[in-house]
Amino acid sequence: MHDSLIQVALNVPVGGLFDYLCPAELPLPPLGVRVQVPFGTRQLIGIVANHNPQAMSQVPKNKLKAITKILDDTPIIDASLQRLATWLADYYHHRLGDVYAVMLPSLINQGKPITTHLPYYHATTNDLTQLSKTAKKQRQIFTHIINHPDGVSEPELYAIGATRKILLSLIEKGLISQSKQSPSNKPIITARLKSLELSTNAEQAAALRAIHTAIDKGAYQGFLLDGVTGSGKTEVYLQAMHRVLTAGKQALILVPEIGLTSQTQARFGSRFDANICVLHSGMNDTQRLQGWQACRTGTAQIIIGTRSSILYPFANLGLIIIDEAHDNSYKQQDHLRYHACDVAMVRALFAQIPIILGTATPSLEQLKLVHDHKLHHLTLTKRAGNATTAAMHLVDMRQGEFFAPSADGQPRPTSLAPATVQKMHACLSRGEQVLVFLNRRGYAPILLCQSCGYQADCPHCDAHLTVHKNSSQAHASLHCHHCGYRILAPEHCPECNSRNLTNIGTGTTRLAEELHALFANPQTTRTPYPIIQIDRDTMRKKDAWENAMQQIHTQGASILVGTQMIAKGHHFENVTLVLIVNADLGFLSPDFRSPEHTAQRIIQVAGRAGRASKAGEVLIQTLRPDNPLLTTLIKQGYHALAYQLLDDRRRLNLPPYSHAALVRADSHRYQHAKTAIIAAKNALPTQHSFIVNAPIDAPMTKKNNRYVVQLLILAKNRRLLHELLNHWWPAVLQLPSSKAVRLTIDIDPVGW
Repeated sequence: MHDSLIQVALNVPVGGLFDYLCPAELPLPPLGVRVQVPFGTRQLIGIVANHNPQAMSQVPKNKLKAITKILDDTPIIDASLQRLATWLADYYHHRLGDVYAVMLPSLINQGKPITTHLPYYHATTNDLTQLSKTAKKQRQIFTHIINHPDGVSEPELYAIGATRKILLSLIEKGLISQSKQSPSNKPIITARLKSLELSTNAEQAAALRAIHTAIDKGAYQGFLLDGVTGSGKTEVYLQAMHRVLTAGKQALILVPEIGLTSQTQARFGSRFDANICVLHSGMNDTQRLQGWQACRTGTAQIIIGTRSSILYPFANLGLIIIDEAHDNSYKQQDHLRYHACDVAMVRALFAQIPIILGTATPSLEQLKLVHDHKLHHLTLTKRAGNATTAAMHLVDMRQGEFFAPSADGQPRPTSLAPATVQKMHACLSRGEQVLVFLNRRGYAPILLCQSCGYQADCPHCDAHLTVHKNSSQAHASLHCHHCGYRILAPEHCPECNSRNLTNIGTGTTRLAEELHALFANPQTTRTPYPIIQIDRDTMRKKDAWENAMQQIHTQGASILVGTQMIAKGHHFENVTLVLIVNADLGFLSPDFRSPEHTAQRIIQVAGRAGRASKAGEVLIQTLRPDNPLLTTLIKQGYHALAYQLLDDRRRLNLPPYSHAALVRADSHRYQHAKTAIIAAKNALPTQHSFIVNAPIDAPMTKKNNRYVVQLLILAKNRRLLHELLNHWWPAVLQLPSSKAVRLTIDIDPVGW
């Protein structure tokens, strides 16, 4: 046996690192390689985390087990990722084995070999005539392969929209061939410009000078690129990336949603002749492993991905860009609850590279970092080109219920004010598009019995069931948007048997129905206009998103209606009128972050109006036109409201002026969860300087048949908070009452 112990990080719900011995017939495995080890009656895959002398083990030598197998010749977790994993484990108070399991693709966690070869595709002919002109995607992929005579890797083809079906079809037609090649044997050609850079205005040029200086120095610098929608933030990204790519380094771009990866890839692919890799949760295990390898070997030069991409290995990372950096989607809501923006800044610091956080509506935390000189503030206040900022107007909805004509001649209630309808008609008659935003999918949020007051609720959650129906359904159905429970909508009240059931409130499907009656029905309107609905329900099918985007960009006058899916970073050049329905309700929420998020949402949606040479207008329908938060936002802008909210947070000692840790206990029995939280509170030191609130029910106490009770700790000093958690949290996990529940800890929670 070797004298040195090996400490292995395992993805198991107990302990920290586990001590093992290395048998004499095996070489001592380097840190960061995978090993197979016995654990109870099972064989598990773990990562070598430490080499330690035997004296440091608390387990007698004759009790130690030996590792079974070494799976890698060289570390799959290099020194930089080991450092990042250790920081993640320490800051988020997670076991190191859990962190590694989140960082690595599932096939690697399963012990599968890391292939050093990737599928590459080569054109066998340049003859495009063998493809139908209607097979646009096949022609695009085939043309890309033709233009790269040295071959194109499978991850790069997937990044530009290829599918397995398309590639197999091209092979069957004899147009391309496939071979397995090692990326290390393929020379990585320095990325080149495919199109000329755009000229920059004074603000863009100043931002680029600061970013280029940091890139040239090879030093860490955090930038908040705070630019109004349409101000040319993307051009700043592209020119900063060019500086990095010409130096032979990689650029990582994070986007908040899968739906933004394809348009980002198209934009960057039109500027650079470079290997682009797209990473997101919609990829299968094989694709994810291929992308992981492409990043690790340096084959991928531009990496576009959602939040988990920040945990990937990179051969030579030179720049990190986070687009729409204010977005809540960057916060992971289960398992390792990291925030991708925070992790990205730490990773950039470790790698000594610049990071750009781009947004039109910075979070209050980001504005506080600017105030504390931890981010350098770059502002873009002017829209690019000749575009003007869209004018914003409030539409007072307090005048009572509104009605619109229907096909049967009877007036029907509508969510749209007459002034709104008039503005929409004027916009459509000019051949332009209208975007209607409502952040509530489904048909109606509540099914109510008007005879006895019954409301259809989910039996598994503290939530109403949402009514769903459309023209393809014979009967309406009721859905829980939290646990997935579904039933057919009843025709009679389950409690009083009355047929007097009514739908209360409006979702995107009902709104689309109203819009159809007003603008798309030949019986009620002279010129019918297409209605394009975009939400999670209509975008479920494969290629639905791409088809909708193509329809929007090729359609003339039309109405886009949807949830926040259409508000995030999309460029609709023909949208000149934006209507926001009930957007100001968030200002009335008890959640202390809701005013910030509501303001961000309004500004982001409003930013879809009036790009390029067309002037834009935004209508905000509201029942509270005198709401001081809303009027500040409309009259003075987002930043005036944000600084007002920051001052409120400071006076109330709320984040970012304090630091939060939230412990959740959930169980099938409410009392078990509550008892565990009370025990955790009692385990705190009697003398401390923190604000502790417990037990508190979660905003949704019951979800999917589990009850959630919480403990909140607020601290003025981040270091003191983590010193407390280092001792208290492991002790809480060992309490008898903790064994009957599922306990999780959330550092810097978004809400509670």
